[in-house]
Amino acid sequence: MLRARTARRIATAAVYGGGGITALGGLTFGLLVAEAKMARRIIQATPNGDPPVADGVYGAWLPGEPISFAVLGDSTAAGLGVHRPDETPGALLATGLSAIAGRPVRLTNVALSGSRSEALEGQVTQALTARPDIAVIMIGANDVTARIPPATSVRHLDNAVRRLLATGCKVVVGTCPDLGSVEPLMQPLRWIARRASRQLAAAQTIAVVERGGRTVSLGDLLGREFAADPREMFSSDRYHPSARGYAAAAMALLPSMAAALGLEPEPELEPEPGRGVGVLPVYLAAAEAAEEPGTEVAGTRVEGRERGPRGRWVTLLRRRGAPADDEPDGPAAEVAPGPAGAV
Repeated sequence: MLRARTARRIATAAVYGGGGITALGGLTFGLLVAEAKMARRIIQATPNGDPPVADGVYGAWLPGEPISFAVLGDSTAAGLGVHRPDETPGALLATGLSAIAGRPVRLTNVALSGSRSEALEGQVTQALTARPDIAVIMIGANDVTARIPPATSVRHLDNAVRRLLATGCKVVVGTCPDLGSVEPLMQPLRWIARRASRQLAAAQTIAVVERGGRTVSLGDLLGREFAADPREMFSSDRYHPSARGYAAAAMALLPSMAAALGLEPEPELEPEPGRGVGVLPVYLAAAEAAEEPGTEVAGTRVEGRERGPRGRWVTLLRRRGAPADDEPDGPAAEVAPGPAGAV
């Protein structure tokens, strides 16, 4: 409940002004500066260069007009950490969406490494030139490491989602990843990073869903796979995902994209307290989603009403299939054909 209240306060401050609360206290963080600098040196010791360029048309042989798909955000959205275009999250999502829709998909990726949420204003302007039907935003990690006030970060995200939705574009946001999963970080910096990341992720969910978009919690980039095998799921810089890590993230985002475009039916759920699947007020669902990587939050109606006594009704749903290590020939393999049809 405390996390839910914190997320609601941050989101409210983003809408109505003020700094909200600061997830990392200045004094506490100051005591950990040396450790943070050490972690940064480790991360930067193995640079990956620029991410591969994956823009193009996927499934070009399929009939119909291409679905215009835009990706916005930071280095994770750009695909830093892999070496081939077909390994980037944009390419994986474009390939999967094309297969589900039975139509070509035109990918435009305007994400830029190092971006914070304030960069979304310019990225949205770029993306709108492609007249996107759907956009995926992945942002937040650099806001946490730069100690940007959470309400400020959320305000920029809210504005970006508003502008995209105003054009008829559907929006799916992969919320701030859990920086506590980054291997070079040691305790107590790891705990502080996890707390800050999850607070921001929950506040992002409230703002995005209230505006009319959907969110998918990336958390520690899908939990137990990363915890069980971090050297396979992270790239050589030990900070950005590997090809396998991006495939896991794409497996979580793709079903929500399909649902947003009406390519998959929405579930019929009843209001249900507790964890997992059900209908909850948005601020409670946001807090739960931040703790459960791979969880989608989207607005819904209960008895014809969008809002209940405790705020907007939303669905809390895990659309994602079984983890890749449980189902080696399952959903991850289906997402991963790559841009063989790109032109």
